[in-house]
Amino acid sequence: MKTQTGSKSHCFSNISEVGELIRQRKLSPVELVTSCLERIRHIQPRLNAFITVAFDTALQSARAAEREIQEGNWKGPLHGVPIGIKDFYDTVGTKTTAAFEHFRDRIAKKDAASVEKLKKAGAIIVGKTNMHTLGMGTTGLDSWFGAPRNPWNSGYIPGGSSSGSAVAVASGLCYATLDTDAVGSCRLPAACCGVVGFKGSYGLIDMQGILDGEKPPDEDIIWMSHAGITTRSVTDTAIVLDVLAEGDGHREASFVTELNQEKPLRIGVADNCKAGRDVMDAFERAIQTIQAFGYSMSNAAVPFTSFSKGIADIAADRKSIARQSFDHIDVLLLPTTVTSPLTIKDAGQPLSLSPENTMFANYYGLPAISVPCGFDQHGLPLGLQIVAKPWDESAVLRLAHQFQTATFFSKEHPAE
Repeated sequence: MKTQTGSKSHCFSNISEVGELIRQRKLSPVELVTSCLERIRHIQPRLNAFITVAFDTALQSARAAEREIQEGNWKGPLHGVPIGIKDFYDTVGTKTTAAFEHFRDRIAKKDAASVEKLKKAGAIIVGKTNMHTLGMGTTGLDSWFGAPRNPWNSGYIPGGSSSGSAVAVASGLCYATLDTDAVGSCRLPAACCGVVGFKGSYGLIDMQGILDGEKPPDEDIIWMSHAGITTRSVTDTAIVLDVLAEGDGHREASFVTELNQEKPLRIGVADNCKAGRDVMDAFERAIQTIQAFGYSMSNAAVPFTSFSKGIADIAADRKSIARQSFDHIDVLLLPTTVTSPLTIKDAGQPLSLSPENTMFANYYGLPAISVPCGFDQHGLPLGLQIVAKPWDESAVLRLAHQFQTATFFSKEHPAE
């Protein structure tokens, strides 16, 4: 069941909209943050999107933001905007638990690098989002603090590991979240919950400060992990990315500015992926929509990989992937998930939601995004994935923005 609620309280508005209202002093950061916190009070008991809610500090930060803006010190479109942080990232003086029993009382001594950037941009952290324990699953059902619920239907998984983030953004509890993505951990829950999930090229966003001082489980996770961003619109993703992206020498303009650039794209449509009927039907309709944009389109093979491959050749493979898979195309299209969102009953294993369609982008360090592209027969969201060669985030974002603008799926929200 879907609804169009939320316009009066701005809970489903985009960052670009509320940020401009704040800049013009037509909307107070205190008013916006208070509205989000009240909505969290109302919905959190049912959906369990957050591990920690920063009721007091969020309001303190909102008051400070309001004073700064009144004094003419507007910091940009994130100033005064409520966001969430996946409970992987250290936030000073706040619990950072990774949804793990042994970290349940772990207090971070300093902010992760990306958290610090968001704070400097004026973003207001309203809480730490729930997740699959230690990021070790795709269902989102394993958490010491209890599993988040899919806001479209509580009998289905939210996806993982960035489960609480996708739930929070889809439910209008915050405007964006900072996440991680190691096998699809941001894109999979985004697809399951009907929001936008993005990861950039390997190293685009600084990941220093994820459980700082704790030993990672193995070297594979260091190579595979990327920072992720969850939002309700591609424009909002670009806004957050402009704050978080490291200087890489590969672009001249901001990601937001590049969204509406008119450049030709050579689009490859995956011809070697398997997916359920509902997923393929939605994917084929998405392709029909994109065909109307007038770009060159052809079939292309996805460079799939698996856990069995290991990382012995990963550095060399990343250097050769652009030549091997993106010589004749600029972007690659495929479904985000292999199946529709699973029922909780059917998700018995941590990786029950297959990462087959997402993991290759982590292995090769490719920019990738999942954008809503339809619903299955049970009314659960589905995602279209757009992938490009390393450091071509702009191509991914431009096409995703064009697709989202041409479709209505992101305008629909879960019933409360």
